[in-house]
Amino acid sequence: MDETSVAPFLGPVELVAATRVARRYYVDNRSKVQIAEELGITRFKVARLLDVARASGIVRISVAGTGSLELELSERLRQRFGLRHAVVVNTARGDDAQTRHQIGGVAADLLSEITTAEDVLGIGWARVVLDMIGKLRGLAAKQVVQLTGALTRPDVEPSSVDVVRSVARRAGAQSSVFYAPMIVSDVETAQGLYRQEQVADAVARFASITKAVVGVGGWNPPSSTLHDALTLAEQNLMRGSGVHADLSGVLLDAQGNAMETLLSGRIIAITAAQLRRIPEVIGIAYGLNKVSAAHAAIRGGYLDSLVTHTDFAVKLLEESR
Repeated sequence: MDETSVAPFLGPVELVAATRVARRYYVDNRSKVQIAEELGITRFKVARLLDVARASGIVRISVAGTGSLELELSERLRQRFGLRHAVVVNTARGDDAQTRHQIGGVAADLLSEITTAEDVLGIGWARVVLDMIGKLRGLAAKQVVQLTGALTRPDVEPSSVDVVRSVARRAGAQSSVFYAPMIVSDVETAQGLYRQEQVADAVARFASITKAVVGVGGWNPPSSTLHDALTLAEQNLMRGSGVHADLSGVLLDAQGNAMETLLSGRIIAITAAQLRRIPEVIGIAYGLNKVSAAHAAIRGGYLDSLVTHTDFAVKLLEESR
């Protein structure tokens, strides 16, 4: 064995002294100068004993997440895409319902933390948004605005109106809601609905929204409630025209460009231009088949913050290379 590889001998006196110094420095938040004065040693001796504490394992320094949050990965994601907020949660694999439940809880905490009583919230319809609502604590807002018409699913009971009113109750805010489907059979019907008082009132309030929450839907492969609401022929037509993602009815191509399609005129929801004008849009994304859709939404400038899970974040970072 090479003598140079042998660790230096550390006697019990030095180890006890290193422990005493480390406790004062790391736990009691004393400076090296203060510790030197208290123990009657030089600050250079203090520095050496701190080195001993780390080298011997008395002190182990690590950056750890709080609870199930992946803090380092969150920061990497935020910096890579220039996001305002990125929150990554370590979720159970292979269980979409549990993943959605956990991400919804983290999204609720983020929204409650960054929203003030002066904010106007826009809420898009998505199943993960439903999971978020039940976990909102301490949320305050001035008003909550419905961003989309309703999409009915056999496995989901609440409508867009129910979602917005629930958020408004928890925030002690006024709600702006309307009864209309997200997608109708033809452009004329959509235009007629936009002239209705409730719909027109909500649309007029889009310009005042300061924060919004939307789910990320993917179209290639399909993983979107809006996609599922269409006929097979309509689905194929939209994919054939290049639709890659949707954010509460805003259709995007793979590069994140807003798309005007034959479907656009039939959608009752916020437009791409209106969504981009909102100062902060929080996207909630799960399911690895939506990674490229989230990437497109970020590249297009439609998402300012993102809440997701570990595998999604890792794959998103890989795709961005």
